[in-house]
Amino acid sequence: MEPNTIHVDIVSAEGEIFAGAARVVYLPAQEGEIGVYPRHAPLLTLLKPGEVRVLGTDNQEHSFYVSGGALEVQPNQVSVLADTAARARDLDEQAAIAARERAQSALSGRLDRISYAEAQAELARAIAQLKLIEKLRRVKG
Repeated sequence: MEPNTIHVDIVSAEGEIFAGAARVVYLPAQEGEIGVYPRHAPLLTLLKPGEVRVLGTDNQEHSFYVSGGALEVQPNQVSVLADTAARARDLDEQAAIAARERAQSALSGRLDRISYAEAQAELARAIAQLKLIEKLRRVKG
């Protein structure tokens, strides 16, 4: 591996989504978006729903959606263990809109605390997917 690169693995319960070398990785940590460069200090944190951007060694940007999960950073390795992950281009806009509407409908009704939290989480995931779809539309546009 080149000295100015970091190895990135993005995996979910469905399997490996990405493995390869990168110049930088941007991730949606619970505390806010973070950038990870080669020789980054070790870090463990949780991820919130959103976009993971990987700038490859070929200067191509690869975009992924994660629904949350965990991030482990070592000086030469980034490991994303996502609850659910997908290449951004594979997101289904209609499914995300339907999920957002289901969650909003559930939140407007009378729910116990657990159901309310589940509906809020579903809404956050749907909104993150729709934001990423809209961003991709503007980039292609």
